Amino acid sequence: MNFASAQSYLLGLINEHASRRSPNRLDRIRAFVAALGEPQFAYPTLHVAGTSGKGSTATMLAAALQASGKRVGLHTKPHLISPTERIRIDGTSISEELFGELLTEMLPAIESVATEHGSPSYYEVLLALAFVAFARAEVDVAVIEAGIGGRLDGTNVLVPRVAIITNVSLDHTEILGDTTAAIARDKAGIAKPGIPLVSNVRDADARREIEAVCAEVGAPFVSVADTVTVEPRPGERYGQSFDVVTPVDRYELSLPVLGAFQQENAATAIRALELLADDLRPTRAQIEEGFARLVIPGRMEFFPSHPSVVFDVAHNPDKTGHLVAALREAFPDRRFSFVIAIAESKDVASILRPFTDLPATYSFTGFFGIPGRTAIRPQRLASIAEDLGIWGRAIGDPVDAFSIARRNADANDVIVVTGSTFLVARLREWWFANVVSSGV
Repeated sequence: MNFASAQSYLLGLINEHASRRSPNRLDRIRAFVAALGEPQFAYPTLHVAGTSGKGSTATMLAAALQASGKRVGLHTKPHLISPTERIRIDGTSISEELFGELLTEMLPAIESVATEHGSPSYYEVLLALAFVAFARAEVDVAVIEAGIGGRLDGTNVLVPRVAIITNVSLDHTEILGDTTAAIARDKAGIAKPGIPLVSNVRDADARREIEAVCAEVGAPFVSVADTVTVEPRPGERYGQSFDVVTPVDRYELSLPVLGAFQQENAATAIRALELLADDLRPTRAQIEEGFARLVIPGRMEFFPSHPSVVFDVAHNPDKTGHLVAALREAFPDRRFSFVIAIAESKDVASILRPFTDLPATYSFTGFFGIPGRTAIRPQRLASIAEDLGIWGRAIGDPVDAFSIARRNADANDVIVVTGSTFLVARLREWWFANVVSSGV
């Protein structure tokens, strides 16, 4: 298959909700990777789960490992533009040609598994493709971000060197449960006997569940909150500098990304790296170097134009809370103009509530053309926002919404594109094609 036909084939597999509710889905992915020759065991792995921050934490882990001279695979989700972004080697997405080639090679395994277990899902095929690609590239180590939850997530076929749970809050409640304790127990399903589990979960009920699961399976529990401190210090205006102090060392970090919440992600990543054996563990200098070069597309990604623009995927209440706090910190005297779209399945009011006290205007829009995904109608989104005291306009086309927001903003304002990954991806792509490339 070429890349276009590979994408078409994958889109035909999308039925994520049915797949995630299937009680035998872990049996299916186990059979799938077995048919592929267990590629996930060809290299050591780090396994990262959590409600928020797991993509950023995984990217930090990979950056530090790469700075240590290792050949590093990184699997994160979702992608912004191309599914090749989910499969990166030393920071670079695999080629479209290789993507199509590997998927073609995997077809016999897909078909054989489908006979007994049902067809692997879109997510499972992309995950397995990452495993195969990393084995083919002979990576020294791979960092794998979990999808939803942990216990039955496809990534739970791993036997990692270290497991990580960044945090726990309410998201995907229709799948994982409607309390933080229930969600924590599901995420703690990644715990394995004898493998350290690093947790930065602060919610008391959630933490108790994770500790209980670790005790049940014999996984050493390592709390970031109990063992690591973060000490901010003056740094770049549109970045941040801080020290992370652990039982092992002190790290002087400069991150070229916004958001104080990234300090917690950095602390979690460092504590996990410290637990690696000597053959994998980066030095202090290598960790500092890797973090200084960090790039996380679509996560508090700032462009200092006039007006300035921030792209940030914030599709649950925890993420929007972090976004609002980061904006207040980075831009204390500026007004904001939000362009927002949210998926139909989300708790819209809870996602929007953190925005209520910001000095801001709002453009509510949608996204379209995404198989298996539907945006809440902009008019309905605006109505829910109005009930919260958030007033804005509904604009059906996302590019129009972005363009109008930019046209109406003052030079000192900050345009914030947020909510759904699909909105951020669409407008970020448009931004690079129409603004960055032209130097406007």
